[in-house]
Amino acid sequence: MVYMIGLLIPFLGTSLGAACVLFMKNELKDWVQKALLGFASGVMVAASVWSLLIPSIEMVPHMGRLSFIPAVVGFFAGIMFLYLLDRLIPHLHMNEKEPEGPHSKLTNTTMLVLAVTLHNIPEGMAVGVVFAGLLSENINVSMAGAFALSVGIAIQNFPEGAIISLPLRAEGNTKKKSFFFGVLSGVVEPIAGTLTLFAANAISSALPYFLSFAAGAMIYVVVEELLPESFKDNKTDICTWGFAVGFAIMMVMDVALG
Repeated sequence: MVYMIGLLIPFLGTSLGAACVLFMKNELKDWVQKALLGFASGVMVAASVWSLLIPSIEMVPHMGRLSFIPAVVGFFAGIMFLYLLDRLIPHLHMNEKEPEGPHSKLTNTTMLVLAVTLHNIPEGMAVGVVFAGLLSENINVSMAGAFALSVGIAIQNFPEGAIISLPLRAEGNTKKKSFFFGVLSGVVEPIAGTLTLFAANAISSALPYFLSFAAGAMIYVVVEELLPESFKDNKTDICTWGFAVGFAIMMVMDVALG
């Protein structure tokens, strides 16, 4: 039961963010969106390093100087996984006119939701694999540390929920429909988390690879999607500060509670 709560916390963050559309009349200002995208990027990078890559290396001390192998292999596997999803699933990024992926007759609203859903898959995986490590007792992660990761991702999911629901409202959708689609984009997180938890727990020897796999997937999202979106118009200062704040908060939470 405790583990399921941990898996649901990031989804709650997305849902609360999506609920902003029920109370706000206008879209978030451009500089606010850039700051929040930078913040989300900082959280994801810090979580990838402290919660995933470092534990992946620490789990295989018997490999000595080669203990980096599971981290590197899993990292690139995660990158490739998100790269393939990016190419196989039609989706449309915010403020873009041309969709990515294969040609599709899906509506722009649906493809916008799919774009955010792609971002949420690695976040759910990250939470799931950390709780799997907690269950296996083969990784130096405390219950508080696992929940710190879950809460950290939920914090950065809050602005993501708002960033998807408010533009949908601006496109003419009703508030309820915009809220529904914002929530729907986060449903994949507990699903991906649960599947990863069971898979990693069933193959405990592969846990270091699962950890670094989730890290690679999250880094792909940051470098491929979040940062380019926030750096448009060459207005990078606010994004940089958002990144720094998000990185620092996640680092402090992970070190202090892990």
